Amino acid sequence: MPADLIVRGGRVVSTESVVEADVVIRAGVVAEVAPNVPHQPGTPELDARGCLVFPGLIDPQVHFREPGLEHKEDLASGSLAAVAGGVTAFLEMPNTRPATTTPERLADKLARARGRAWADHAFFLGATAENADRLGEWETLPGCCGVKVFMGSSTGDLLVPDDETLARVLRSGRRRVAVHAEDEPRLRERLAALGAEADVRAHPDVRDVECALRATRRLLDLVERTGRRVHLLHVSTAEEIELLRERALGDLVTCEVTPNHLFLAAPDCYATFGARVQMNPPVRDARHRDALRAALADGTIACIGSDHAPHTLAEKALPYPRSPSGIPGVQTILGLLLTAVRDGWLRLTDVARVCCAGPAAVWGIAGKGAIAKGMDGDVVVVDPRVGEPLPEEWLRSRAGYSPYVGTPLAGWPRATVLRGVVTYRDHAPAAAPLGQPLRFTR
Repeated sequence: MPADLIVRGGRVVSTESVVEADVVIRAGVVAEVAPNVPHQPGTPELDARGCLVFPGLIDPQVHFREPGLEHKEDLASGSLAAVAGGVTAFLEMPNTRPATTTPERLADKLARARGRAWADHAFFLGATAENADRLGEWETLPGCCGVKVFMGSSTGDLLVPDDETLARVLRSGRRRVAVHAEDEPRLRERLAALGAEADVRAHPDVRDVECALRATRRLLDLVERTGRRVHLLHVSTAEEIELLRERALGDLVTCEVTPNHLFLAAPDCYATFGARVQMNPPVRDARHRDALRAALADGTIACIGSDHAPHTLAEKALPYPRSPSGIPGVQTILGLLLTAVRDGWLRLTDVARVCCAGPAAVWGIAGKGAIAKGMDGDVVVVDPRVGEPLPEEWLRSRAGYSPYVGTPLAGWPRATVLRGVVTYRDHAPAAAPLGQPLRFTR
């Protein structure tokens, strides 16, 4: 059978090594990874000489805002930004309008993605008091990646603030549950005490370290009682990292971090960008940033999730706390992590671990996370010689802005391949949207 594509002459990055090899993709699947593969007449080739070749990235936490909030983003624009940044698979969150809380609403999202999504995809069901006992029936539906819990209020109206309901959610089903861990009672108390003159610089104090730590401690207690596996989203504090290490619950508890908590730091980011860098949980000071960097490098943190959550600039200009929380970021994950490699606190193999193999392992995603025989033919070719400041015109999210515009780069995706098809190349789409629902091993 002739090959769909040969990715020729690049340095292939895995979790273990970086080796020069060609990648042969046949029928959408990797057929061979080896040096000096013979040319095959009539087979297209993608020249990767001088470039790095990563597995397609998996972003396990995005908010693409459809249905109901398409003025901010939709599945087409958000997934185009994804492939522009080398992300070939995404898991999308349920806090849309209406929220994704039933099989019918899950089916609606899958229908909306058909023929419009540029990357492979799956969707979370949102947990509520009303559906808590049904989630175990629904979580294995095609196109569902699992259940998402908001312990503290964020963007949207999904909320499970009490331990009794959270325990019901954890006892209903068997797949890993994604959790936004902020303590709602403390959050309400601190919001009520907010002065009339407060601005966005107060955000890390309103949603303070204790707000995150209390919720994470409560969650771990329930995990021990129920035996249910959970995934702690957007860890933001040094104290949570220490708690996770102390409790040492193994595979019962995995966690992720956003690039924003790794590459921004208070108070300077709020002075520079204002509400454009407001997110939940907040970007904190350099002490927390440095602890999160160390935990990502040593494997305490399993993966990166962008928490891509765009709003319009007009919405972001509202006075705090009316300004909405969320930062666009699906397109900039890889570019930022390559600067971490340049600066010496990550290795290329770490990037493959936290952006590819890590999310695939956490969520049991079939066929994704590595360039190896039998895996989906998803690759991203990165030119490491791109060192210019990130220009705004490269961004593909409907938001149209990023706090990382102007950041000096240490490489940038030149081409993104989805199941053997060059989908995005040289800052422009190169094929039609070909995204399909993801498959899961558990």
